Amino acid sequence: MDILTYLPMLLSWPVLAAVFSGVLIGIVVGAIPGLNGAVGISLLLPLTFALPPEVGLLLLGGIYMGCMYGGSITAILINVPGDVVAAPAAMEGYPLTQQGRSKEALYYSIFSSTIGGFVGVIVLILFTPPLARFALQFGPAEMFFISLSGLIIVGALAGSLLKAAFAVLFGLFISTIGLDQVSGQDRFTFGQPDLRTGVSVVPVVLGLFCIAEMILNIGKRSDQQVSYVEQSITRLAVIRDIFRHKILLLKANAIGNLIGLLPGVGTTLAVFMSYAEAKRSSKQPETFEKGNVEGIIAAEAANNATVGSSMVPLLALGVPGSPTTAIIAGALVVHGIVLGPSLFQTRPDVAFIFLYGMILTVVAMALIGAFGIKYFAYILKIRMEYIVPTVLVMSLIGAYSLRNSVFDVLIAITLGIIGAVFKKIGVPPAPIIIGVVLGPLIESNLSRSLLIANARGQGLVEYLLASDLSKGLVAIVLALLAMVVQMRRKAARA
Repeated sequence: MDILTYLPMLLSWPVLAAVFSGVLIGIVVGAIPGLNGAVGISLLLPLTFALPPEVGLLLLGGIYMGCMYGGSITAILINVPGDVVAAPAAMEGYPLTQQGRSKEALYYSIFSSTIGGFVGVIVLILFTPPLARFALQFGPAEMFFISLSGLIIVGALAGSLLKAAFAVLFGLFISTIGLDQVSGQDRFTFGQPDLRTGVSVVPVVLGLFCIAEMILNIGKRSDQQVSYVEQSITRLAVIRDIFRHKILLLKANAIGNLIGLLPGVGTTLAVFMSYAEAKRSSKQPETFEKGNVEGIIAAEAANNATVGSSMVPLLALGVPGSPTTAIIAGALVVHGIVLGPSLFQTRPDVAFIFLYGMILTVVAMALIGAFGIKYFAYILKIRMEYIVPTVLVMSLIGAYSLRNSVFDVLIAITLGIIGAVFKKIGVPPAPIIIGVVLGPLIESNLSRSLLIANARGQGLVEYLLASDLSKGLVAIVLALLAMVVQMRRKAARA
């Protein structure tokens, strides 16, 4: 369908107002610790019921796009990621802020997010039907190998392999708390009913990153606080440098789009895989976690690339791939719109205006992000004695809001204290998050594979390697393992 057919509607004031207000709300929500796209969209969902479906959808799409970027702002400026996907931005951006290069880091973040978001939306527009069919080929065996590849990237993340291994095992341990998904038996619940539902990744992130960082900042004098330094760097210079990393951009977008297609995998794995690949392929891997812009480019491009691709199975098959897209699907159902292959025949106006309108959300994000940096930087002018209690309160509210659970607040506080200790002794938090995220994915897909293999009278290995796609993924896993080993040897010789 020609975009010119819908251009007048796309450029109408209601659509533009919905797009820009949605992106702005998304950036603000994304920057608040503990809140994410799903929360922001949930809050605004009732407002869309009174709007035309295409306008309401673009409001929600704008929030989704803005949230993916917003978390990186506080991550870069005060080392407090708004969401788990902004953790790599904190790992590279905050050291740059400490070096007086916060403006540069924010430019890299917004323009990398813009490129990733644009590529993801183009993929959504051009390749929705074939990519949705491709995503359906991923069964439990294929998802198991995808999840397993995520664990291997831990070897490329941290300086000390021993500490990284300890951290990922700690994360995997946290992920096993609760009811066994197959047998229904309690695991590490210690008789606490609240632990039977498991530990969510949100209080873990809030504790390890936000609360731990604020604990370490308690008692700091104003002269020890990181301050904003005006840089003469221009937007054009940053954009040129980003495009000089074209191979890195290509890989980040490919990872973001592929992982975003897979239902249930989520953005976190894509972001950390892309970040780890950036470190592995970098000519200066030793500068990672000390302020390397390649880490920001890779993580932020992959982050926003998942926005478009995660909507591919939703629009083409009616299968939401994430909590955020599930809420958007709910909004469509309220408007009486049936998702799936018939959407483009029954309501082409809604489908195509939404597809093309997502380009406007990327443009809005770029404009707000690029020209709002001087206002974002005011955060660094706020004295630490005001930032610490504010972030702590927002973190606790974020932990509570997930399930309205005081127990989640206690978990966040406990992990905040543990995280502060870990930071002091050099245990990296990122592998812990990877363990918490990937643990359930690996376990559930391995359990399903075992059940299916038993039902078919096959051995587990025979079932896991039954499809050509599985064999290809095994080859990728082995190649990743070989590259990580080579990288560690190279680092040891340096």
